[in-house]
Amino acid sequence: MKDESMMATIGDPSRQGAAPAPTLKERVEDFLSYEGELLDERRFDEWLELFAEDARYWMPLARNVEHNNLEEEYSREQQDAAWFDEDKKTLLQRVMQLKGGDHWAEEPFSRTTHITANTRIENAAETELTVKSRFIVYVNRREGEVRLFVGKRIDVLRPVGAGFLIAKRSIFLDQSKLLFKNLTTFF
Repeated sequence: MKDESMMATIGDPSRQGAAPAPTLKERVEDFLSYEGELLDERRFDEWLELFAEDARYWMPLARNVEHNNLEEEYSREQQDAAWFDEDKKTLLQRVMQLKGGDHWAEEPFSRTTHITANTRIENAAETELTVKSRFIVYVNRREGEVRLFVGKRIDVLRPVGAGFLIAKRSIFLDQSKLLFKNLTTFF
């Protein structure tokens, strides 16, 4: 027996032709995938263009805490030490170091794969969206040096035209201790 609803959808001429407009979530997911692609292809200048001029880029330290102290699991923004606490200007400086060959920790360049999943829009206002997602970043350097970063991100995105700008990125690694020689990866 054929599924009549499926047949009606496939055979209905009004359903054929133009694809439906993407949802806000699909647009956000596409934006985050594109961003990962830029990083994986080392197109850092284009990646920087995705950030607002007043952007913040912050990655706190993770701590192992008791269950009744979960609010202390990560260092506090602008109060405690952090892996990264940057703005667009310092991100540009890091990109210039990478591109100039002056960054010994990335000579030769690492190969990366950025995967973003479980994307959820928490707040959607006309001027900003708060987006939560999970990520895996695989990094391979030289023959045998492999790094794997896993965590969550909270992004504040500003709609601009058909796309977005990153106004703020907070990166929360699941690792509390990093056993790597350097931390040069963009998330």
